[in-house]
Amino acid sequence: MALKEIHEWNHHIFDEKLRTVLLPEEESEIQRFQVEMERLEKSALTPDDFRRFRLNNGVYGIRGDENRHMIRIKIRFGILNALQLERIADITEKYTPKKLAHVTTRQAIQIHEILRSDVPKALRGFMEVGLTTREACGNTVRNVSATHYAGIDPLEAFDVTPYADLLSLYFLRNPICQNLPRKFKIAFEGSDKTDYAKVGIHDIGFVAQKKIVNGKEVRGFKVYVGGGLGSTPFPAQLLEEFCPEELFISTAEAVIRLFDRNGERKDKNRARLKYLVAKWGIELFRQEFFAERTQVVMTGSGKEAFWKINLEEEGAPILKTPAPTEAPASLPGFEEWLKTNTFEQKQKGYYGVNVRCPLGDINPDQMRNLAKISRIFCGGRMRTTISQNLLLHWVPKASLRALFHELRGAGLAASGAETVTDITRCPGADTCQIAITHSKGLAFEMGKFFEGGSGIGTDPAFRDITIKISGCTNSCGQHHIANIGYHGASKVLNGKAVPHYQLMVGGYTAKDGAAVFGKRIAQIPARRTPEATKAILDAFKKEKNTPESFLQWSQRVGSEHLKKIVEPFVAIPADNADPLLYEDLGDPGRPFKLEMGKGECAA
Repeated sequence: MALKEIHEWNHHIFDEKLRTVLLPEEESEIQRFQVEMERLEKSALTPDDFRRFRLNNGVYGIRGDENRHMIRIKIRFGILNALQLERIADITEKYTPKKLAHVTTRQAIQIHEILRSDVPKALRGFMEVGLTTREACGNTVRNVSATHYAGIDPLEAFDVTPYADLLSLYFLRNPICQNLPRKFKIAFEGSDKTDYAKVGIHDIGFVAQKKIVNGKEVRGFKVYVGGGLGSTPFPAQLLEEFCPEELFISTAEAVIRLFDRNGERKDKNRARLKYLVAKWGIELFRQEFFAERTQVVMTGSGKEAFWKINLEEEGAPILKTPAPTEAPASLPGFEEWLKTNTFEQKQKGYYGVNVRCPLGDINPDQMRNLAKISRIFCGGRMRTTISQNLLLHWVPKASLRALFHELRGAGLAASGAETVTDITRCPGADTCQIAITHSKGLAFEMGKFFEGGSGIGTDPAFRDITIKISGCTNSCGQHHIANIGYHGASKVLNGKAVPHYQLMVGGYTAKDGAAVFGKRIAQIPARRTPEATKAILDAFKKEKNTPESFLQWSQRVGSEHLKKIVEPFVAIPADNADPLLYEDLGDPGRPFKLEMGKGECAA
């Protein structure tokens, strides 16, 4: 986006504005998509060239159907208003067979299996409410993410929202990042005391800081570079202890320019920034970075944009009528929901409320109901979260019972947000071309015994354990940083392919950019993975020392002990006594077959 088009941060980002006239660049993109589609259909454009084009416009291929696509909507740094959520609901209902939208681990929203001929109409619908899919895929700067508690977190140094907003606009359609060696991911965290944004797994992570300079308090960021998951994960490394706020755009641009010139372009498997940082070493990278940033600053690039920023604190929403406070005297489940899904903001008397989207999915009716509820209770103030939920900001304390009552009526009052019950998962082989297993099926089965009366989901011993599932090694479900992580795999046994999951234990991220990846324990047949998980949890509860956490226990007992716990679930009978073991969870009634298409993240 050109500098002249970057608007000031004015705290009207939640305003519901329906545009009948699009920006010229938006109209041009829709028209070109139509033209390129027609060229493809006439064989005047190769599928590979069309793939590169559509990816830069946020449109992926779908497993098993070359005429259908997934559209990824960039929810910039997670902020979403009620009108936008309603529009996503309308498009999901009109154009997708399964009528489900999916919240991703980087705060975007995906809708799947849209006919190619319907894509331009869907793109126009999103643009009319201020949403974009531009650069949600492809070798570009992806959706800029941020802590979903930005602006309301009692521990934050300051609200990172305006910085994430400005940076995301600065790189949108920016020529410097339209053809990078690979994708590039940026995250903002509000404090070095928290880690909601997972900066340690990003190409660049900005952590808000304050310090005293010449007797005056100034803002800035601790900066990390070179993190990433994928089949070979790397933790981010500290680039700069304190980057003054006026240099944060120049900092991001300098890193991107280094990556653009020096990143690997022949072998896409080694083309992420993390490989360049590892190849050079952080000291040489830092040296090159400071020299590059000096050049960026001298050209004035980013400076004009920064001084358009307005850092006024966001105030409480002005509601047409006061938020409701009346609710039935009996509200089963309210106390547990209050404990797991709400917290008091730094603004006393107001609460943030997590609305769980089990498995990351939400249907059109739920989206419309949530949009309506959010307007009534908090002026439509919502954020998508990397735990695949939606977070309401600015709910008055006196309205929490009434809010729970309304959410329950909409099927949106599931408790256990950001606890062991709240399993993260990628779309898996339902739609992804490179997935091996149906990760949604495993997450669904796992959820059954967490929420089915076993007591596991509400047991305080298990509450803070994280479980994340990916359909392959690429870690879209972030299994590497889970306390208990799984990724899809396949083994040939008795002459047949059997779906498996690789179990990894001990992963996590922490403040100060730390990222620790789980250790490989065993490959377990997909059907037996829920049982194996339960066995691990049972062993932890039985063997842990007080007040030992799951991570402390797993580190103490070690990998060999964990292997022994899951050993009974690893073997498959040689006589085919249990034919269900040859089926994948989430794909019942069909023998498992290893089918992997061409991945598009590196296209």
